[in-house]
Amino acid sequence: MNDSTSIDHALSTSEDSIASYLTQVPDFFERHAEVLTGVRLTSVHGHRAVSLQERQAEMLRDKIKGLEQRIMEMMRNSSENATIAQKIHRWSCDLAAVVETRDLPHAITEGLRQVFDVPEAAIRVWDVAAPFSGALFTMGVSSDVKAFASSLTLPFCGPNLGFEPVGWLTRVDSVQSLALLPLRAGPLSSPSPAFGMLVLGSPDPLRFDATMGTEFLMRIAEQASAALARMRPVTRTLASV
Repeated sequence: MNDSTSIDHALSTSEDSIASYLTQVPDFFERHAEVLTGVRLTSVHGHRAVSLQERQAEMLRDKIKGLEQRIMEMMRNSSENATIAQKIHRWSCDLAAVVETRDLPHAITEGLRQVFDVPEAAIRVWDVAAPFSGALFTMGVSSDVKAFASSLTLPFCGPNLGFEPVGWLTRVDSVQSLALLPLRAGPLSSPSPAFGMLVLGSPDPLRFDATMGTEFLMRIAEQASAALARMRPVTRTLASV
């Protein structure tokens, strides 16, 4: 160890010892008030020398400013969340008002485009009751997509990597980011197999970012799944026969 390193180590050890001592003896400055009055520090808002009390006041003001910014951000997020919740409520009411079951897939995607301003939306369902077999919203789904949908317990959000469901959208080439929402009976996280998938697309690469929260997308998926339950085959138990 060279002399410079030894000095730096000694100074660091000395500073740590002083800091530890002052922490353990909080009344030191009460007994040695003259030390406080003699301390001069450099202001963060300039190169002028300030007293310890002034420096503490500056630090407190900076802390308060930081807290105010956090509060403003929380209020902004709260307002945005309330707006999204209101949109989900309106969209859900529109779905409940659909009379013809066959119109539900269109009502789901069209509602998402209008209420949430989603540029692209498409839906596919499978394992439906006989009256709905062969409809457009049941076609073009491979076994791989069905398996992938069943494997999802959360919506997938990220860049357009050429997933097969993107081909269900109208303007495929313009999609930069997308969200894939599995549709299943019960909660989205349940182990039951998916019976459909909802795909949302946008030309904005950040609209459906991989780091975004998915709570509201889960609500949308579960609400769509509940509405589409009318298309599912009726399961009869022995007790009901």
